[in-house]
Amino acid sequence: MSGFKHGPKPLIGLIGAIGAGKSTAAKCFAARGGRVIDADALGHEALRQPEIIAALVELWGAEIRNADGLLDRRAIGRIVFADRKQRNALENVVFPYIGERTRHEIFAAQANPDVSFVVLDAAVLLEAGWSDLVDSLVYIDAPRSTRLARLATRSGWNETELSARESAQLSAEEKKKRAQAVIVNDAGAVELQEQVDRVLGNILKT
Repeated sequence: MSGFKHGPKPLIGLIGAIGAGKSTAAKCFAARGGRVIDADALGHEALRQPEIIAALVELWGAEIRNADGLLDRRAIGRIVFADRKQRNALENVVFPYIGERTRHEIFAAQANPDVSFVVLDAAVLLEAGWSDLVDSLVYIDAPRSTRLARLATRSGWNETELSARESAQLSAEEKKKRAQAVIVNDAGAVELQEQVDRVLGNILKT
């Protein structure tokens, strides 16, 4: 019998500062035999479900749909990042679906003999109340200037947009306090993999 919460393999929760390169760090874990469960991708999947589309249209009206009938995520973003009440309403609709799909993926990964450990890559892991799923929590960080440059290139965000999204999450200090390890992603791919390997070695030893 393992000492892990949900099976014989450790489950690592990956959280981090917006734009710190959490997905890049997740690939470093995957390179060492981990199965990465991407909660952001499951969130996008949730927004394609007919019952979720219907619930959100009922909340905010047909203007949140594109011509193809699917949801306009940018329009939803404008609504929820401007108003905490609306953000809570969105979370109440989508978090149960994402949580259920996440648990299914964890079960499948635990049963897969080719998987050495499981990584839950979830920016809102703590906010969604999923910390009970993981055995260890790892926080990915990077200097704010580095993160802003990445986000400007990737998404066209500016300082205001980054701040709005940060205010929708727990503070960096709180997240770091709850993490068992912090990885700073500001020195390139080789250094990032070395840091991941060190953290992973410590987790697998416990």
